[in-house]
Amino acid sequence: MSRRRGVMSDQFKEELAKELGFYDTVKQEGWGGIKSRDAGNMVKRAIELAEERLKS
Repeated sequence: MSRRRGVMSDQFKEELAKELGFYDTVKQEGWGGIKSRDAGNMVKRAIELAEERLKS
């Protein structure tokens, strides 16, 4: 089974997890320990930030 290459850097994902309040879970359990809702919120926030940067 091949692994997909992530689009977001680990640093960016960690920043988003801190902002959204689930970084402790990531530290303790890894990315597999977060809820689907948290992962979705992280992607949503990344899209919002990208759209903001495009407007500038």
